[in-house]
Amino acid sequence: MFRLRSFRACCSRRLFHSGAVSRDQVLDQLQTCSAEDQVFDVVGRNKAKLSASHVSYAIGQLWKFQRERPHMLRTIEQVRNHPQFLTLQVLAENKISLMDDASVVDMLYGVLRLQVEHHDSLVQQLVTEAWNRLERFQMATLSKFAVCLSDQFLQHSPLMGQITQIVSQRLDSIQDARVLTPLMNSMFVLVSPQLRDALFKKADFLLAKANPLHFNNPRRVVQFIRNVKQIHRPLLEKCNQLLLQNVPRMDVEHISIILGLYHSMQYNNCDFRLAVRQRLMELVDTSTDPATFTKLFASLGPIAGQGVREGSVFFDRMAAVLLKNLETYRAVEITRITQYLILLHCQNPEIFSRLKAKLLNYLQGSVYPYEVTMLTRVLSVLPSPRPDEAVLSRVNAVIPQCNLNDLNTYAMVVAKWIRNDPSYRHNTSSKYVRLLQTLNRCSRERLHSFESLDVVLEEVKCLSGEWFDEMLLEESMVTMQKLIDQISWTNVHELGVYLTRTNYFCAALMDRIASVTIENIDKIHYSATYSIMLPFAVLNYDPPKAEEFLDVCIRHFTPYISSFDPHLLVLLAYALALADYFPEEVVREIFNVDFLAKLDAQLETFPDGLNMRIRLRLMELNRAVCLECPEFQVPWFHERYCKQLQKRANSSISPAQQQIHKMLGDVLGGMNCAKVGVLTPYFYTVDFELVLDRHLHPVPYSEPIQLQISENGNVHWQSGSTDRERMELPPGARRIALEFLDSKSFCKNSWHMKGEAMMKKRHLEMLGYHVLQIPHFEWNSMELSSEDAWKEYLRKKIFSEVP
Repeated sequence: MFRLRSFRACCSRRLFHSGAVSRDQVLDQLQTCSAEDQVFDVVGRNKAKLSASHVSYAIGQLWKFQRERPHMLRTIEQVRNHPQFLTLQVLAENKISLMDDASVVDMLYGVLRLQVEHHDSLVQQLVTEAWNRLERFQMATLSKFAVCLSDQFLQHSPLMGQITQIVSQRLDSIQDARVLTPLMNSMFVLVSPQLRDALFKKADFLLAKANPLHFNNPRRVVQFIRNVKQIHRPLLEKCNQLLLQNVPRMDVEHISIILGLYHSMQYNNCDFRLAVRQRLMELVDTSTDPATFTKLFASLGPIAGQGVREGSVFFDRMAAVLLKNLETYRAVEITRITQYLILLHCQNPEIFSRLKAKLLNYLQGSVYPYEVTMLTRVLSVLPSPRPDEAVLSRVNAVIPQCNLNDLNTYAMVVAKWIRNDPSYRHNTSSKYVRLLQTLNRCSRERLHSFESLDVVLEEVKCLSGEWFDEMLLEESMVTMQKLIDQISWTNVHELGVYLTRTNYFCAALMDRIASVTIENIDKIHYSATYSIMLPFAVLNYDPPKAEEFLDVCIRHFTPYISSFDPHLLVLLAYALALADYFPEEVVREIFNVDFLAKLDAQLETFPDGLNMRIRLRLMELNRAVCLECPEFQVPWFHERYCKQLQKRANSSISPAQQQIHKMLGDVLGGMNCAKVGVLTPYFYTVDFELVLDRHLHPVPYSEPIQLQISENGNVHWQSGSTDRERMELPPGARRIALEFLDSKSFCKNSWHMKGEAMMKKRHLEMLGYHVLQIPHFEWNSMELSSEDAWKEYLRKKIFSEVP
């Protein structure tokens, strides 16, 4: 009996003791830590007791504490150099095989976030261990591992290829957007078109069921859309709506990232820009650390209203922050700051001097082509008589690795260096010539290597300038015509933008755009119809089935006109007006008070140049509707605007126009028989106006016409010739508008007249003019090489072409 009681008592003591020690005291201590030094203290006191889970938890805590601080206040280097951190690394290496799958990846994620070198033995062993377990990973673990590989620049590795294959096979099993979206961005360089489309579809589905407050999910989807360079418009719009809902909760960091993504895709959304501007204005006073305020400045500056952009307080604070913390900024941040200071017309020489020195310092140490291009482009806009030798050296080194967009950037930069360096005129074999020769060779080789139309369009879509026109424009069109069978509903809008921007007339490409659009209109996003129709309107071309082409486009976008950004709808309506189309639903949508108020608010967030362009297009649309669709009863409300434009305009005429004006006096029998620079109703300017009676005799104007031309070509008219009161015509007389058409009125590669010149002719005829046009290539031709020949040309033009 005693023995039995003793046995029971012993068992009770053992059970009690076992329950007490079953609690993980080391883990309890780690969980109560609130700072790094406390974690390290626990590690130092319990080295012999630390298990794999303890090590993993400690690393996770160290990163957690750092993550919760602003970037400028993080102490990652001090953490990494702490003696006990080395202890954790050694223990982790020894216990990798004891860790479960999630712990292996969590450990790798943590040490990478703490900036342990990629070649460190711990990192290498963790990657190897994860690779060995790859096939059995849960999708959440696989997603986190893919992010770790991206952090190590292993996007092109066989390991990432294996992950991509697993995702392709198990995509249906992913039910969380937080798992899918990091995977999408980690493996984007390896996805096939089929997998890309499947990922689009899956992301669309998961976003619809995800928590709308998790705005990192739509942000990552936008990033994937940008990365794969395939704009999936419906998905992009869905992401934008989710992001828009979350703007009041966003900080400067998130807003900066999203604006950068939108800018790189040339995507604008009025509601998002207005909401972001409001949010950034709220954050101005609370953004105290230098990194955050700099991002706020770079984000808010371009979209702020004129009052904010011109406010000295905003600039003064930025200058103080910038000068104090210049050494802490990365190359891309210095570049963005410089660009926006230039855009906002900053007048602080000290800032630009310091920025230039910092940019040069980064350039000398850069090995990435995109970064060298970025830094060189910004340096070229800063005052400098000639480039530093270090700049030339870096440029020469990276040119063979550059894409066409970068090569075009260098060509424009070299052109500026040549203009600013007087020594170039005396040294034709200079370093600039050699640099241009290299640019020419590399650009041609790259263009000729393309076998994909999408790749061509991606690289040429932003190219411009004299070098591009001379060296690549014609060859790019030849390449595109070779790849004409690759034109599809997914790229017709990009091709349309390119043809419009280059003013290049190519009937074969435009015919293909029209036929593909007609066949696939239901697959095309409604907003893309603007880019598709634009070259036909601007370049004044009717493809086969032209009426059907425009009708299917108009029917496709009409149900969505209220969803268009205001500025885009104005541009769309103007393009249709060039083509002599005025859909009533579009006109009614634009010319109402609510729409115009929203447009005004949006334009406040645009750069000055774009703001002025949209306002000009609205005026021209208003004029076109008043002239061509009086039944819509849209009022003409741009009288004051046009008068302000007239006051600001630099009234200059070309040498050819001066020459024509002088000769008209001889042809018509007196200088008072033709008016120059006549302002018509609705504020068109006619180069020369004259009146012929019923017998085709010139009718002199009652007031003397005095034209004063200064040395720089500026014209000053007396008040009588700038008002719009017209002389009453005698019975049977004709009012003639004589227009000189320079090269801007024609396509770049032909004498095909563009839509804007045709619309002006149409409108002048509605205003009672008989319009005669003098193309520049006729006036400057070899046939008209003498004064008598020019006068005879004018005589025939005026007296033979008027019925």
